Amino acid sequence: MFFRKYGDIVTGIFYAVLGAVVIYLSKQLPKSKVMKIGPDFMPMLIGIIILILALMLLFSAIKNFKANAEKAASMPADTSDYKRVLASLVLVVIYVNILAPVGFIISTLGYLFLQIVVLAPNDRRTLKHLMSYAVLDIVFVFVVFFLFRYGFKIVLPAGIFTL
Repeated sequence: MFFRKYGDIVTGIFYAVLGAVVIYLSKQLPKSKVMKIGPDFMPMLIGIIILILALMLLFSAIKNFKANAEKAASMPADTSDYKRVLASLVLVVIYVNILAPVGFIISTLGYLFLQIVVLAPNDRRTLKHLMSYAVLDIVFVFVVFFLFRYGFKIVLPAGIFTL
C-alpha cells in the first residue's frame, strides 16, 4: 500500500538524485583537448534528461497526490509478478558477465531471446510465438551488430567468433 500511495514520489526522488549524481560524475571526466564535445558530453546529457524527467514526475505526483492516493486505495490487491522481475535480473547479470568472453552476437542472441520469453504473457509462449521471437531476436541482433560495426565503426566484443 505504501508504494502504491507514494511510489511516484519515491521514484521521482530516487531518479532526481541519480540524475544529479550522473551530472556530478560526468563533470569529473577529463575534457577533450581536440574537440568541444568530449567524453563528458553524453553522460551529462543523460543526467540532465534523467533529472528533468524525474522532476516532472515528482511535481506531477505531488500535484495529484490526493487523487492518486484515493485511486491507489481503491485498487485490487497486488498482482505483481516478482518471478519475472527476478528472472530478468538474473538474465542481465549473466549477460553482463558472459558478454566479453563469449562475444556480442552469441551472448545477445541468447539473452534477448530468453528475456523476450520471460516478459511474454503466458498465453504467448506457444511454438508459433517462440519462432517469431527467435526471428525477431536474430534480425535485431545482426542489425545492431552491423550498425555498430560498419555504421558507427565501433567494434563490439567478438568473443569466440570474429566477423
